[in-house]
Amino acid sequence: MAKDHADIDLDRELEDLPTDLRWREWIRRIEAVLFASASPVPREGLARVVGQGVSVDLLIDGLMADLEGRSFEVASVVGGWMLRTRSAYAPAIKAAADVDDQYLDLREFDVAVLAAIAYHQPITRDGLKDIFGKEISRDLIGRLHARGLIGTGPRSPRRGAPYTYVTTEQFLVAFDLETLQDLPDREQLEDAGVAGEGPQVVFG
Repeated sequence: MAKDHADIDLDRELEDLPTDLRWREWIRRIEAVLFASASPVPREGLARVVGQGVSVDLLIDGLMADLEGRSFEVASVVGGWMLRTRSAYAPAIKAAADVDDQYLDLREFDVAVLAAIAYHQPITRDGLKDIFGKEISRDLIGRLHARGLIGTGPRSPRRGAPYTYVTTEQFLVAFDLETLQDLPDREQLEDAGVAGEGPQVVFG
């Protein structure tokens, strides 16, 4: 059952505080919300914890400035924001903490197939075979699906109506993308042999 946010008693305006402390409190609230959330928090979610008409973007900028030089940062992904560890500290975390299940651990060819799906979605296994010149194993597709990076798209209009594959919101989060339009220039991938001729790219 969805929570009724209107029922939560929260002083958003903080009119009893001086301007500078009010601003600081709003930034701390946004930091707390991002820290507690496992997924990106959209603008409307953050707007619920600050004063009416207050710029969420300016508060995010303030939080980013506060976190300068820290081990984590604010990332803008999938129409919202989240806190994430800076990539420079990934080896230290992996060496000391039990976070193996959080790492994608993808092989180079896995990433190439994932990129082809991203640029050509929705695409069938036959479409991937046309791009790579060889059959793409169900195990590889299964690995990408298990990590939540791809999902099942609409059935292809071809004979037999085979399943197609599309990228997911988790794909955008994992690769720090706001939308599919933030993917690298497709010509660069064509030069690398990843995004060859095939089905027309569909951006979502």
